[in-house]
Amino acid sequence: METSMSEETIGFVGVGLMGQGMAANLLKAGFTVSVVAHRNRGPVDDLVAQGATEAESLAELAAVSSVIHICAPGSPQVEAIVAAMMPTMQAGSVIVDCSTSDPNSTTALANKLAQAGHHMADAPLGGTPVQAQNGELATMVGADPVVFERLEPVIAAWAKTIVHIGPCAAGHKMKLLNNFLSLGYAALYSEALALSEKVGISTKEFDSVIRGSRMDCGFYQTFMGYAVEGNRESHKFTLSNALKDLRYLEAMADEVGLSNPIGNAAKNSFAMALAAGGDGPNDYVPHLVDFVAARNGVSKA
Repeated sequence: METSMSEETIGFVGVGLMGQGMAANLLKAGFTVSVVAHRNRGPVDDLVAQGATEAESLAELAAVSSVIHICAPGSPQVEAIVAAMMPTMQAGSVIVDCSTSDPNSTTALANKLAQAGHHMADAPLGGTPVQAQNGELATMVGADPVVFERLEPVIAAWAKTIVHIGPCAAGHKMKLLNNFLSLGYAALYSEALALSEKVGISTKEFDSVIRGSRMDCGFYQTFMGYAVEGNRESHKFTLSNALKDLRYLEAMADEVGLSNPIGNAAKNSFAMALAAGGDGPNDYVPHLVDFVAARNGVSKA
């Protein structure tokens, strides 16, 4: 933990919708940033043009980085990435998992890294790709206090709101709770809109009552950006990722013996959508409204 902030070198794995903007803001803040390509070369080429260095492999990236961010779909991918990097990681380096991961996996990884002389922190994200580009994301961080002190100036390059929740894995626990609320709303909105249409109240009429009322919120507005306005990209978070997160929430509840009936109901709504064909890369959370409507034989007025 003797590395000073001015000496930190940043590795970034997963420069997709969120990661590209985060890495760009690290470059703007003056950090040395290394990235690695996966499937889409576009973000990597863009970041290299801004001053990043492209590593040829995860092992090469780990060898030149003291703080390594990971933005991946979930815990299996994070585990595989860390396994590929561990043999060449610098002593005392820090893995920062910005994914929405299973807290049990995060704790196990933290223990494995600690045994090898490294550190682990979880910093899942709140916000949109636009906020990522603008350096205005929110993050809830799980880390040892000394590790958090070291990381805070790095995270401040890409996050506007930083909350240190507690020890490692606490950030992922809080992120699952956060997503439980938002995805629960999505399931609730979808069912309410199907019932509304079924009883003769159009989606636009429904929205005219709820919008601006006490039941309105930012998530409602992005969700209804599709339901009312037809903007398929109003909230670019896939149905498959939503189901993954609610399964992680279920596992977290099971771990502590908590009855989780509402979480399971929301999970089943998303599971139904995926079973009905909503498992594509462009099938987003607001599109759940269509799957719930179709299941109930509802067509919009």
